Amino acid sequence: MNHLNQRDITQTAVSKVVLAYSGGLDTSAIIPWLLENYNCEVIAFVADVGQGDEELVGIENKALESGASSCYVVDLKDKFVNELIAPAMQAGCIYEEQYLLGTALARPVIAEAQVQLALEVGADAVCHGCTGKGNDQVRFESTFAALAPQLTVIAPWREWSMRSRQELLNYLAERNIKTSASATKIYSRDANLWHISHEGGELEDPWEQPTDGVWTLSNSPQQAPDQQEVLELEFSQGVLTHLNGQALKQTEALVMLNKIGAEHGVGRIDIVENRLVGMKSRGCYETPGGTIWYQGLRALEELVHDRPCQRLRHDLGQRLSDVLYDGQWFTPVREALVAAVSALATKLTGTVRIALYKGNVTVIGRKSPLSLYSEAFATFEEDEVYQQSDAEGFIRLFSLASRIRALKQGGMA
Repeated sequence: MNHLNQRDITQTAVSKVVLAYSGGLDTSAIIPWLLENYNCEVIAFVADVGQGDEELVGIENKALESGASSCYVVDLKDKFVNELIAPAMQAGCIYEEQYLLGTALARPVIAEAQVQLALEVGADAVCHGCTGKGNDQVRFESTFAALAPQLTVIAPWREWSMRSRQELLNYLAERNIKTSASATKIYSRDANLWHISHEGGELEDPWEQPTDGVWTLSNSPQQAPDQQEVLELEFSQGVLTHLNGQALKQTEALVMLNKIGAEHGVGRIDIVENRLVGMKSRGCYETPGGTIWYQGLRALEELVHDRPCQRLRHDLGQRLSDVLYDGQWFTPVREALVAAVSALATKLTGTVRIALYKGNVTVIGRKSPLSLYSEAFATFEEDEVYQQSDAEGFIRLFSLASRIRALKQGGMA
């Protein structure tokens, strides 16, 4: 059966392609499809961004049995955390006020490593399994364009005639290719060290409450312990360095925060977001460690930044969130935003104490050698440093425009 559309008859000749391979249903079908329709060598590229052993164990053999000539598994966890997650947290990146960008943050790291492998093995094409409805196709292909525009990009979901999960299952069955996917696995999930996302099933109706089958990483608040747990996070110039007094790499700290936060039901959200391609989508996300990390840095900046710096950081974070969501990491605007964020982050040194209880993350203490908070000035008790009478002149000048306007217009009748 020909699984190409008519418009693809004049497709570009390809001899070797590097496929971003996950071992899921889509990419399992893509390998034989590429062999049949492009008559090319297929090299599977697997990015280890912390999705876990369940997805990675045996994945090389699986790719080879599907027809790949070789399979490369590349450990990108530290790069993911240090080069993407850490600056995003310093910036306070959060898309549409809730989403900590778990999928979007991983894509630049994955696509960059895919391009590097393609150039190393002499491939003339790269391939991804993103659908034509989603954001990820833009994220992957924008990276390809920025780093290696000479490579041909193959996007099977925009070329083949298959349109459903069942058609993909039938396609694999016809070729005796094994897959762990089934028609009963109704959710589409994306997991990495930062989060796990869930789409599909009952979530396609925004009125329907997610069932227990949706959540896979964290306890519900009802299942969480009845006692709060208190954590101490220590930062140095915006870098997470210690957890409960223990010196850790940021990747190690995130693994621990994920485990602790998941136990306490932290980091669950259910949102309807605006995709870059124009449609709305409903998804559920679990980001337990990231939620704690985010709140810790925000509490620290309350101490060390004055109002103009806090406002600037917020504006930079919103801009960078859109850049990340839209897959524009490898652009001059991203470089400029991160540079500005890094300058502000030099003040983010200190310790934050956080209480976790049944899904809630509550900051209960913060301290910093760079703190701008002064008890001597802020106290409600008697002080020797602030003359309250000075406020009168400040208020007169601050409200001067209003006073002039009222005089010109005659004030209230």
